[in-house]
Amino acid sequence: MRRKTKDHYQVLIAGGGAAGITVAAQLRRKLRPFDVAIVEPSDKHYYQPLWTLVGAGVFPKQLSERQESAFIPKGADWIQDAVAEFRPQENCVVTREGRRIGYDFLVVALGIQLDWDKIPGLQENLGRNGVCSNYSYQSVDYTWECVRNFAGGTALFTMPDTPVKCGGAPQKIMYLAEDHFRRAGVRDRSRIVFASAQGSLFAVEKYRKTLEKVAARKEIDTRFRLNLIELKAESKEAVFRQLDTDERITIPYDMIHVTPPMSAPDVIKQSPLANAQGWVEVDKFTLQHPRYDNVFPIGDASGLPTSKTAAAIRKQAPVLVKNLISAIRGEPLEAAYQGYTSCPLVTGYGRLVLAEFDYEGRPQETFPVDQSKERLSMYLFKAYALPRLYWDGMLRGRA
Repeated sequence: MRRKTKDHYQVLIAGGGAAGITVAAQLRRKLRPFDVAIVEPSDKHYYQPLWTLVGAGVFPKQLSERQESAFIPKGADWIQDAVAEFRPQENCVVTREGRRIGYDFLVVALGIQLDWDKIPGLQENLGRNGVCSNYSYQSVDYTWECVRNFAGGTALFTMPDTPVKCGGAPQKIMYLAEDHFRRAGVRDRSRIVFASAQGSLFAVEKYRKTLEKVAARKEIDTRFRLNLIELKAESKEAVFRQLDTDERITIPYDMIHVTPPMSAPDVIKQSPLANAQGWVEVDKFTLQHPRYDNVFPIGDASGLPTSKTAAAIRKQAPVLVKNLISAIRGEPLEAAYQGYTSCPLVTGYGRLVLAEFDYEGRPQETFPVDQSKERLSMYLFKAYALPRLYWDGMLRGRA
C-alpha cells in the first residue's frame, strides 16, 4: 500500500519521466534530509528512443515499457496525479484531483506535448489507412506493419515546424524503411519522400554532410520548408504549406509516417512560468528560472535552446541537482550546463552516425573515432548499450 503523502515538500518534482526520475534518483544520493515528492499520473514508464527500432521491426515494443513504480527512488513520495496549475507566487501546485501541494523548491520536468489534433485528419486515422507514427506506443507497431507490407508506391515521411523530441527520429525510420524496401525487393518500384518544415537535414554541419550523402545514396527525394497541415486519408493525400511562399502543396502517398507538431504542455503555457514561446523560462547555464529562483526546469518542457533528447537530460540533471542543493543551502550556483545533447542517427540496419554537440553546434564526441561516419559499432551501442544505460544508470542516479 502506498503511504499517505503530505501537503508540503522541500523539493517537489512535477513529472516522472526521464528528467523527473533522473533528478529524483540523484537527489536521493546527495540530499539530506531527503524530502522529495514526484507528481506523475502514469503507471508506465517508456524508453522512447527504442521506438525507432520497434517501428523497423528490430524489437518488440514491450521491451520499451516498465512499471513507473519500479523507478520511484526509495524514500520519495509518489503522488499519482497530474499538475493542473502552477502557482509559483504561492510556492504550490494544484493537481487535477484538486490537491494543493506546497514546496520550498520546484523541479519542472513535464516533458513535451504531442499535438496530434493540430493536423486535421491525423488523429482519427493514426494506426490505419497507411498512417503511422513512431511517436506513440499505441501506434508504433503499425509503423512496422506499414513498412513490411509496403509493395511499392510513395512512402512519405514528415517533420513539423515545431521543436520535437529527438529531432533526428523523423528521418531515422525513413532510412530504415528504405533499407527494408531494398531487402524486400520493392525498392525499384518505391518513391521515398522526406517532407520537412526545416531548412536542412540536420543543424550541425559535420553530421549534415554525412546525412546528405546517405539521402543521396538512398535516392530519397528531400523537400524542405514544407509543413504538414492536413491529411486526406480517404484519397491518401497529404497537404503541406510551403513556409516561404505560403503555397499549398499536395503529395499523394501509399504510406505516411507522421511526426506530429509538439509544444510545451498546456499547463505550462498557461502558467506564470512560461516564456513567450510557452516553454518554461530558464537560465540556459544554471537551469534556474530567472524570475522564480526556487524553480528549476529540465528536459523537454524547458526553454533550453538545445535538442530535446534523453542524452541532453543526462547532462542537465547533475547540473540541476548541484545547483538546486546549492540554492537550498543558500550558496552560489556554480555548475553550468553547456548545451550538450546527442542524437544517435540510425541510417540503416547496422549503421549509425552518433551526433554529439553543444549549444554552439560544436561536436562534443565521446569516442576516439570520427562519429560522423556510419558505423556498426555505434548502431550496436544504441540498440543494446543505451537502453541499459537508461534503465540501470540514468534512472538509478548512477549515470
